[in-house]
Amino acid sequence: MSARLSYVLPIRSRSGDGPSDELTEYLAWLGERVDLVIVDGSGPSSFLIHHDRWSGFATHVPPADDVRCANGKVRGVLTGLRSVREESVVIADDDVRYDDATLEDMGRLLSEADLVRPQNYFDPLPWHARWDTARILLNRAIGSDFPGTLGVRRSFLRSIGGYDGDVLFENLELIRTVTAAGGRVVDAPSLFIRRRPPTFARFLEQRPRQAYDDWAQPLRFVLFLATGPAIAAGILRRPRGLGLAAGSAILAAGLGRARNDGRDVFDRISPLFAPLWIGERAALAWVALIRRLAGGGCPYAGTVIIRAANQPRVLRRRLRSRPSG
Repeated sequence: MSARLSYVLPIRSRSGDGPSDELTEYLAWLGERVDLVIVDGSGPSSFLIHHDRWSGFATHVPPADDVRCANGKVRGVLTGLRSVREESVVIADDDVRYDDATLEDMGRLLSEADLVRPQNYFDPLPWHARWDTARILLNRAIGSDFPGTLGVRRSFLRSIGGYDGDVLFENLELIRTVTAAGGRVVDAPSLFIRRRPPTFARFLEQRPRQAYDDWAQPLRFVLFLATGPAIAAGILRRPRGLGLAAGSAILAAGLGRARNDGRDVFDRISPLFAPLWIGERAALAWVALIRRLAGGGCPYAGTVIIRAANQPRVLRRRLRSRPSG
């Protein structure tokens, strides 16, 4: 691999068990190709197990004490950026799996961009991963999806003081911050990065959190709030219209699959889950509304986060008010 990359993996184990052999094999493979920095927010026993497994091929460190964020992933990223050696940096969740070709492509794109947004896809595909793939396809149909990995230029991110770590939708926050600062953001919807699906229990846990993320996109959030009553009315009064709406959702997901070479990685069955995903999001949007109005927020990794993400105008104003240097 000719591209010079650093790779930051923020991770936090939920149990005292050691890492899976598959993850360790992937990280060892990465360590031969990139400058790998693992920022580990696990408890003491898990951290020691991880250190024994990973320190031979990676820089393995805890989150910095002076970096305070409600969102532990952002804390890990900001800590990791202090240790990386290369200018081009990949940030990735622990379920993301690059290969030689995608690392090379990411390095090439980062040579001319401040942030690169690739496209994730699930492999393998249990039924709940197909359900979540419908979300990905609908996002692709109307714009861009939000993957679990991004590429950034270290110097640019450091020059603007990083990004807000007290929000839930951290990837959107990072994209908006770089854009607000005048950075060049490159969407790469045909740069497909494999992602391992969550367990079913983890999938269920993610449902309300992802619905709360929509607070960051007000028009989208209002649309889903309106969709719930529309579905209920359709069931009671116009079942034929409901069938037409479901068909339209499937067609939209199919369009997302067809765009930007998506057929290479997305299967034919996942678009059929689009009506189910829309119904889920329409119901959970009301849960997100009630949580916010009740004065709370969204539970996340042992804390509660109120803001999904800052609006672009807020970020522009904040960046303009920063002291030079």
